[in-house]
Amino acid sequence: MNAFIAAMQLSVAGAFVSIPVVRARFGATATAAAHAELRRQGVRTTVLEENGMRFDAGGHETWAPASIATVLAATAALNLAGSSWTGVLNWIILGLVLAINCVILWSNLTAVGSVQAAFARKGDPELARVDVAALLKAAESGFPRWVWVLQNARHVIVFGAAGLALAATALV
Repeated sequence: MNAFIAAMQLSVAGAFVSIPVVRARFGATATAAAHAELRRQGVRTTVLEENGMRFDAGGHETWAPASIATVLAATAALNLAGSSWTGVLNWIILGLVLAINCVILWSNLTAVGSVQAAFARKGDPELARVDVAALLKAAESGFPRWVWVLQNARHVIVFGAAGLALAATALV
């Protein structure tokens, strides 16, 4: 059973690592598309950097998923080693992973509104006129179409594998 739990944890770790891998490969193209859209709207392209918006693998887009994957891999190793701590660790870590993935999913679904609200809080009239939906659509066009499928598969893997690992933990 511990090997199954470890395999599920490693599946979730791989799903989390997919985020920075895709952003590292295609983020520059997405950023260029976003800059082109801002120029089309007559808005300075520096607003992305000024407001911490990135489409590449920099910042929290790398360290957060890489950290989660590392913790999951370490917990998987403990499961394989038969550590007495794994039951408690599985519940805590996988529970947190499920909560974090819910936040990621919510963030994906509410991106336009969140960015609009963030721009509005700045009080900058130039930011207030940004067509955020067009900006995000342009950035999305910088990624291959299969990334959308990967994003959805990633959520299925995280929710499914984490749920199966927790169910298995309950049986141990």
